[in-house]
Amino acid sequence: MRPNKLRTLFAQKQMALTGWVSMGDSLLTEVIASCGYDAVTVDLQHGLFSIESALPMLQAISTTDAVPLVRCCENGLGEINKLLDAGAYGVICPLVNTVDDAERFVRACHYSPRGTRSYGPARGFLYGGADYFDQANRTVLTLAMIETNLGFANAEAILQVPDLDGIFIGPADLNIEMGLAPDDYDAPRLNDAIRHLVELGARHGKLVGIFAGTMDMAQRMKQFGLDLVAPGTDIQLLKAEAGRRIAALR
Repeated sequence: MRPNKLRTLFAQKQMALTGWVSMGDSLLTEVIASCGYDAVTVDLQHGLFSIESALPMLQAISTTDAVPLVRCCENGLGEINKLLDAGAYGVICPLVNTVDDAERFVRACHYSPRGTRSYGPARGFLYGGADYFDQANRTVLTLAMIETNLGFANAEAILQVPDLDGIFIGPADLNIEMGLAPDDYDAPRLNDAIRHLVELGARHGKLVGIFAGTMDMAQRMKQFGLDLVAPGTDIQLLKAEAGRRIAALR
């Protein structure tokens, strides 16, 4: 089966970068994927498209060396199965607040006897290889989002769920839960929480990722020792560069 580059980088303790696509366009996805990211995440939770658009976006990522990741809409077997069958090599699951949530997520991503994933990998064979079934449970990444006070309180227990590869921090929602503005990425309470989650991940040998809303935050996350960082969405990148060019010419 095609190796998962993110697992290699994690084993080597090297930070990985993921692009983040939310506009539902396969050409834009291919452009983002060709920029040099280690992975590209197709965001179905907040992206302005349906699951039908995810397939051509995953195909676009496959023209590059980037690892195809997805963020599913919710912790449900049906959608997760379809995304994995379409060739996703990792799933970021939102709103994992308890051990039971994490266990349900992991089981959706794994074939029996570990999980309840149904057999029918469709494009998975094309992207992963003929031995997909034998290797998928060891190759596909499972990342549970920590983005609520309850999830934060249960983070250590969640990290100990067998075959959960790690957590992915949602800083904006975590800020809201703590009574802060969603984009207050410099807030000491948020940064203390992030450092705590990184320490928990290291303690249990699990990957810790995060979405960074600004470049300053992304640089800080590198210093904190995050394993996977998303330095902005496709929309943010487009707006930032357009604004920079316009300002330079005014």
